Amino acid sequence: MKNLLTDIAGVRVGHAEDAKVGSGATAVVFDSPAVAAIDVRGGGPGTREDALLDLANTVERIDAIALSGGSAFGLDAGGGVQAWLAEQGRGHRIREALIPIVPGAILFDLLNGGDKAWGRFSPYRDLGYAAAAAATSAGFALGNAGAGYGATTATFKGGLGSASAVTPSGIKVAAIVAVNAVGSVTVGNGPWFWAAPFEVDGEFGGRGLPDKFTEDMLLMRIKGGPSPSSRENTTIGAVVTDAVLTKAQAKRLAMIAHTGFARAIYPVHAPLDGDVLFAAATCEKPIEPLVGLTELGMVAANVVARAIASGVYNATALPFPGALPAWKDKFG
Repeated sequence: MKNLLTDIAGVRVGHAEDAKVGSGATAVVFDSPAVAAIDVRGGGPGTREDALLDLANTVERIDAIALSGGSAFGLDAGGGVQAWLAEQGRGHRIREALIPIVPGAILFDLLNGGDKAWGRFSPYRDLGYAAAAAATSAGFALGNAGAGYGATTATFKGGLGSASAVTPSGIKVAAIVAVNAVGSVTVGNGPWFWAAPFEVDGEFGGRGLPDKFTEDMLLMRIKGGPSPSSRENTTIGAVVTDAVLTKAQAKRLAMIAHTGFARAIYPVHAPLDGDVLFAAATCEKPIEPLVGLTELGMVAANVVARAIASGVYNATALPFPGALPAWKDKFG
């Protein structure tokens, strides 16, 4: 186990970034189409192909997931991932036509100091294509990588995180998350992560929780100060399992796993957040549909929380004036 999304067999992850723009994209590519669903809880989401994942709709399996910075401009990243898949002959077949199915979600990183004067067309379609072309089943970068490159939180630089686990029943589950929350991932001004109770092997510093919670620690810390700013924010990601799930069961997994956001971000699901979590199943191992699925969701929520802390822990400050410090800048 690498403690990464690619611990799930048949899953590849690739990143692409533009340092001048201060943004990037991540592609999660499935070797074979995966059953998928989505759960949206933020007040300002930006998504692609989310209606297709509705339980009432026909298509059940997807070829990839695109995660990107760039706000609405970043939705173009899904087209880049789709273009690469089309070149590989991948897609949902309708007679002679092949249509790669690529849901996606975006986060707002347009005010992080990077040069967003890109001209007529944004770079995100090309970033999505490059991310898909770079997708590997091996290790991949965390922190300032892919969709998390330009991400921020209320107190520290955000980033891309990942984590994995095996349930007591032997089912693997892993998460990848780009953390750009309006709230804070740390207790107060740090160094403790809200997700500390779920940390494994010191993966995000091993600081635990404070001995005592003070009133100041529990004050709301959000971007823009005591009142929400005009900035949009979001935490986007995917949780993937090797269990055999139906589309409805994948939806339930997404809903339970989304609890991990609340375990790791304070406050969460705000009016200016666009919190989105995809759930996908590669359908390799049978699972008991009641207790087994509940157990899977429980572990998945822990994994999501760990991935969120990992994204902030592994981030580095952007080289722009006024950029937020990274957690490691202050706490090593």
